[in-house]
Amino acid sequence: MKAIVFERYGSPDALESRDVPKPSPGDDEVLVRVRASSINSWDWEFLNGRPFINRAMFGLTRPRPDKRILGADVAGSVEAVGPNVTRFRPGDEVFGDLWDRWGGFAEYACVHETALETKPETATFEEAAAVPQAGVLAWQGIRKADRVLPGRSVLINGAGGGMGTFAIQLAKVAGAEVTGVDAAHKLGAIRALGADHVIDYARHDFTKFGRRVDLIIDCHNFRSTRDNRRALEPGGTYAMIGGSMLRALQLWALSRYRVFNRGDKKLCLVAEGPNEGLTDLRVLIDAGKLRPVIDRVYPLRDIQDAMRRFAENRHVGKIVVSIP
Repeated sequence: MKAIVFERYGSPDALESRDVPKPSPGDDEVLVRVRASSINSWDWEFLNGRPFINRAMFGLTRPRPDKRILGADVAGSVEAVGPNVTRFRPGDEVFGDLWDRWGGFAEYACVHETALETKPETATFEEAAAVPQAGVLAWQGIRKADRVLPGRSVLINGAGGGMGTFAIQLAKVAGAEVTGVDAAHKLGAIRALGADHVIDYARHDFTKFGRRVDLIIDCHNFRSTRDNRRALEPGGTYAMIGGSMLRALQLWALSRYRVFNRGDKKLCLVAEGPNEGLTDLRVLIDAGKLRPVIDRVYPLRDIQDAMRRFAENRHVGKIVVSIP
């Protein structure tokens, strides 16, 4: 089968298309014929090997042999199932996040059946592949709010990216007043998705804007803990759903200490696990209440260009990889 392989950390030039053995499903596994995948920030970080702490998962000096195919999001059809699999059968259309084993940038991938859900009927494979990681993190972030959202204020930092475009829609479905923060060239798309207010991050620091909100969904986590707390209303919640692995670990470590969440403001890392909420997203998509925003679709052979596009941060929504 064709797969995109990298044997060294570095730029997109390290990605190569190769013929590799087709995997076989274990007793509890499903073999998926992958029709589409999508790029997430972790793909970029693991390709670069930065920050260095990421290499604890992939290999210190170079990627381990079992971690040389990137791609966590997949959408495709079931090719074969192991003898213990009960949820799916060959021919079923599925999607899911393979974050613990990766391998989505390939024609086939093996995955435990619990990592998959039935694909939305109204979505194409490309649209479905844009959902699992970004959509689930956005859904989990919205659910971190301690207060019922109708009429409450939500600010989404990085609203024009993959996670942010889902978060805008989910917050509006919940009845919230939404402020989207991102680069100037993304503000029009953010408003078109339903944001009530937009902020150009290069011109205004939302933590010093003078207006506090009930919930911050942060897709980047560039600002200090003190600044983020200052932007919250009393009783508000800050939820980090994106940013570097190093910053995520820092936030997780600090959150273990009670003083970190002192008073009536809560700061938390969203890490409830992959695919937790994917079924809810499928229902919303099929009901017409949620739609994946796709910036561009690249064929698998053009993965280097797709990764470069992601690195430029010019995209709105998700960059999808089609696997014909």
